[in-house]
Amino acid sequence: LANFEQAKVSCATLLAVICQLPVDMGGAEGKCLWIDTEGTFRPERLLAVAERYKLDGQMVLENVAYARCYNTDHQMRLLMEGAAMMAECRYALVVVDSLMALYRTDYSGRGELSARQQHLACFLRGLMKLAEEFGVAVVVTNQVVSQVDGGNMYQADPKKPIGGNILAHASTTKGRGPQRICKIYDSPCLPESECTFEITGHGIDDIQEE
Repeated sequence: LANFEQAKVSCATLLAVICQLPVDMGGAEGKCLWIDTEGTFRPERLLAVAERYKLDGQMVLENVAYARCYNTDHQMRLLMEGAAMMAECRYALVVVDSLMALYRTDYSGRGELSARQQHLACFLRGLMKLAEEFGVAVVVTNQVVSQVDGGNMYQADPKKPIGGNILAHASTTKGRGPQRICKIYDSPCLPESECTFEITGHGIDDIQEE
């Protein structure tokens, strides 16, 4: 989750390259399926990260199956098409960037909230099924909004993820300059924790101590 586009796309781009690395280099030796709902995918970012890891840029691009979608039903269909692709060759990662963008335009107002959440839950179940059936990691990006109810006036950071409680599992907040803070709030296998990282032209890096 991020309130800045660059942070979440940079993280997803880095993972799309790392998943192609050999296992002994921390990768998963698989391809990446990238579902783009906002039109923010940039191949040149993949090439920059590939250069960092001394990989062939053209091969990295060929190992990323990119799909641009335009509505939530199309987004759902792409999952089914992705399952067929994964049955034919090894995939290691699914990226959905961003998860809620089309839900915000296809469903508006409180009157459609129930229908939106039902469709969203079905999409998330589809992602979980892909993860369980094909052993792929799933990364979804999301945006945050400021809470406007009076009970949050005393909170240090009154932001919450779009999509309701079903998506309130993790958050990335901005630090100083290019730095970001990644916090784990709720995980079935990890304790609450946080770390800092830095956005560079080659993806995500550790903070350089001065």
